[in-house]
Amino acid sequence: EGQLIQMTLNLIENAIKYTPSGREIHVRLDQRKNQAYLTIADTGVGIPVNHLPHLFERFYRVDSARSREQGGFGLGLPIAQEIAHLHGGEITVTSKEGFGSQFTVTLPIS
Repeated sequence: EGQLIQMTLNLIENAIKYTPSGREIHVRLDQRKNQAYLTIADTGVGIPVNHLPHLFERFYRVDSARSREQGGFGLGLPIAQEIAHLHGGEITVTSKEGFGSQFTVTLPIS
């Protein structure tokens, strides 16, 4: 339970960190058949497409200067992904630069 909370907080904190004031963040939890879907979608800065394949690598930061200013070591997403994997799930991401990002965690329900 604690790990799933940590995973969720990591994803929500990233959404807050990269969404300018006045823009929206949506958190949604759905169940379809034997799967739970947690979606965190923001209307923030988005992620350039060339960075998407590397987001879950340890210490990887899209913009190292910006990340240093806002804190962080590039470990939040890799930790979140590891937690999802430990629970038999996965995390996917879609993003459009300038329009925001959406992270979806899929977990089996037993």
